[in-house]
Amino acid sequence: MDISSPIRLSTLAHGGGCGCKLAPSVLQSLLADQPAAQPFKQLLVGTETGDDAAVWQLDDENCVIATTDFFMPMVDDPVDFGRIAAANAISDVYAMGGTPIMALAILGMPVDKMPVEMIRDILKGGARVCAEAGIPVAGGHSIDAPEPIYGLAVIGTGKIANLRKNSGARPGDALILTKAVGVGVYSAAFKKQKLDAAGYAEMMASVALLNRVGTELGKDDDVHAVTDVTGFGILGHALEMARGSNVGITLRYGDLPLFKEAEALAKQDFVTGASKRNWTSYGESIRLPQDLPLWKRHLLTDPQTSGGLLVSCNPHRAADILRMIRDSGYPGAAIIGSVDSLGEGITVTA
Repeated sequence: MDISSPIRLSTLAHGGGCGCKLAPSVLQSLLADQPAAQPFKQLLVGTETGDDAAVWQLDDENCVIATTDFFMPMVDDPVDFGRIAAANAISDVYAMGGTPIMALAILGMPVDKMPVEMIRDILKGGARVCAEAGIPVAGGHSIDAPEPIYGLAVIGTGKIANLRKNSGARPGDALILTKAVGVGVYSAAFKKQKLDAAGYAEMMASVALLNRVGTELGKDDDVHAVTDVTGFGILGHALEMARGSNVGITLRYGDLPLFKEAEALAKQDFVTGASKRNWTSYGESIRLPQDLPLWKRHLLTDPQTSGGLLVSCNPHRAADILRMIRDSGYPGAAIIGSVDSLGEGITVTA
């Protein structure tokens, strides 16, 4: 982290990371009267279930996966901002079981407030993560904007048989989360300069980590559904999976992997506005333990930037799949719940 920079990137934006996303209820209202994507038979995945990316069928076996994601800075180091935004955007292709092949940069910068060198560093950070994913930044588009914005449009490919939507969860499945939760509370503490160097390093190790294990998960027939956990929090993205799959889901708070200081910071009310907006949007579909403290609820709705993958899989293979995920570089992965045949929405247990 470059603490010598005279400009704090995070102070140039009213929000940061995936906490900038519109609340789920607002997004649903905006999409309510949009024309259906049909009759395009080749469109295998569109907007119907709020999945992670669009998918277009090329032939009997292959498909193209396309996504776009961008946001405002949640950190001050420009290279780190670029790394986070790029990893977050590429994640959507991995979440579908695909392989990214190229990216296009999306850049909006207040050129009157930021030196050119800082903007270059944002682009360098994004290009660095794209290189880790083995893809080029092949072009893009830029505008002069009042707040800094950066992200990617990412194109990937995959086998149709390996596609993993968020709507394939089956009753009895086990649920695995591949990364710890707590990005939102850490970013809130960072913005108020209350996150120490160890906490910053812990956060960066998570948010800059590519979700490339999703490509391997797509090859496993016992993996039935996958989605990445971002701005709507673990509750919001689990709810999308439940609704898309027409099932209920039970999450065990005690099994949820958390950043080391996430609970302590949440108790001190380092909470993003997005966490509260999330609860307002979907809280009526969530059943919480009667004695669950408010700070725990904030962690359940905590917006994740470049968060982990939520995986619904055959319970008899869950231990093996979890082991594979951990061995692939995600040591914090954990089994956090199950899919129910009855009920609606999400039930949280202690």
